[in-house]
Amino acid sequence: MAIETNLTLERRQAMVASGAWNDMLLTDYLDDAVASAANRPAIVTYRMTDEARDSLTYHELNETVVRIAAGLAGLGVAKGDVVSCQLPNWWQMTALHLACVRIGAVLNPLMPIFREHELRYMLDQADSKVLVVPGTFRGFDHAAMARRLKTELGSLEQVLEIGGQGEDGFEAVLLERAWEQEMNTAALFRERRPGGDDVVQLLYTSGTTGKPKGVMHTSNTLMSHIRPFVTRLGLGNDDTVFMPSPLAHQLGFLYGLMMPIYLKATAVLQDTWKPADAVTIIRAETPSLMLGSTPFLADIAEQAEAHGPDLQSLKLFMCAGAPIPSSLVEKAARNLPTRIISAWGMTENGAVTTTRPGDDPSRAVHTDGLPLPFMELKVTDLEGNTLPPGEEGPLYVRGASLFVGYFKQPELYGVDAEGWFPTGDLARLDEQGYVRITGRSKDVVIRGGENIPIVDIENALYQHPAIQAVALVGRPDERLGERLCAYVTLKEGHESLTLAEVTAFLTERQVTRQYQPEFLEVLDELPRTPSGKIQKFKLREQANQAVPPLSA
Repeated sequence: MAIETNLTLERRQAMVASGAWNDMLLTDYLDDAVASAANRPAIVTYRMTDEARDSLTYHELNETVVRIAAGLAGLGVAKGDVVSCQLPNWWQMTALHLACVRIGAVLNPLMPIFREHELRYMLDQADSKVLVVPGTFRGFDHAAMARRLKTELGSLEQVLEIGGQGEDGFEAVLLERAWEQEMNTAALFRERRPGGDDVVQLLYTSGTTGKPKGVMHTSNTLMSHIRPFVTRLGLGNDDTVFMPSPLAHQLGFLYGLMMPIYLKATAVLQDTWKPADAVTIIRAETPSLMLGSTPFLADIAEQAEAHGPDLQSLKLFMCAGAPIPSSLVEKAARNLPTRIISAWGMTENGAVTTTRPGDDPSRAVHTDGLPLPFMELKVTDLEGNTLPPGEEGPLYVRGASLFVGYFKQPELYGVDAEGWFPTGDLARLDEQGYVRITGRSKDVVIRGGENIPIVDIENALYQHPAIQAVALVGRPDERLGERLCAYVTLKEGHESLTLAEVTAFLTERQVTRQYQPEFLEVLDELPRTPSGKIQKFKLREQANQAVPPLSA
């Protein structure tokens, strides 16, 4: 069953005419890779828990994808059904996505940090039919959580545990049974082949409404981003991509899962970020490109001071999610041959802008790059009039990689008649078209490249018996971009509240640790407008100036 989107015939025709959309699927590029580079490593996975290294050639990956796709169909996954996975950076996630594309299903990647509080809503809203999880990861029992959720959610028919036993075992159900011998897979894949405008990815993002929104992407919106991105960075099939950022995040998905297949290149995945182990991996696999948010760059620059000779293969590092401190670029340059690429993007678009490898290094520090081909930006005043270069205002984007709507929430799309999407960010453009993100009008804090859904967490904190009012804001942090600060007032009869009590309360309600405040300040009252609205800009100023640190 086709999923309803906000895609219009006019946009379709314009994108095809421009050459941005060609209806090619990721599986088409997989077929090309198998035909011309069957024995080349497609994916190398490093698991930090047991120090295991797994590797699949393009031939092996394709054989596995065929079996998984046939197995999913055998389990009753129909065209347009949603298959969710909460996986670390393991090869199984790449194989799952390719298998879903083969049979016209939709992959819904979920961050491994999510717990019941987040997953219950997402899985239910997505009508997920299958959920694939690790048994345990980083000491947490994902399989037990998934089985609990299955008892609550009517649409969730199957939980598959990687490394599990019996009827819930991913390997036993999908890999050890020769599903491809039980059906005509060629006929199945022809019948189920999605069109270029069919939804293939459902990825949840946080906004100002307090609940995550399911961003829908098609093969056309995703691939029309990958192709110009590759051209701008000058990448080829001799490049190896090192991806320690989560594949369940759009950055990891686009550049660690999709792009290497398009390139017929090798993806090297690290499932848990450990800088010292990353050095070992880079020395062994000699990747030329690494991608991640500012903390990854900061850690690699730190490692380079002692292990620079082991990191000399790194020619490019694309950094997104927060401004890059000039001191960090200088630190990296002292010991690495790496060109730093600054980028800005959204789940709804992928990277919209990047600097260019030939740009002066200062561009990566002072700008967030130029729009990629097939993408446009504009900065307006509050009345919607386009502003001249150098002036700050709301940022709008349009073009080929713009998503096609929010799942089951078409009214939230927000794209105007001319195709412009309001990003929620404030920015300015310079004379050459480079953009600088200067702030955010939407109520989201970005910690380590991950959006924190402020309203949702505030709503949870309002249930604390001691809290009268709460406001969450971001505090700049050189490594993570921002850390979350909680400002609260207390109810009558409550004299004090500690950060430990707040985090214990949220943990009890199954809120992931990365979404919890790292600083707390108890105030007599919160700054408000005459109408009673909390003035968060004043709290941000207070957080920025807090010396010594707020209670931590």
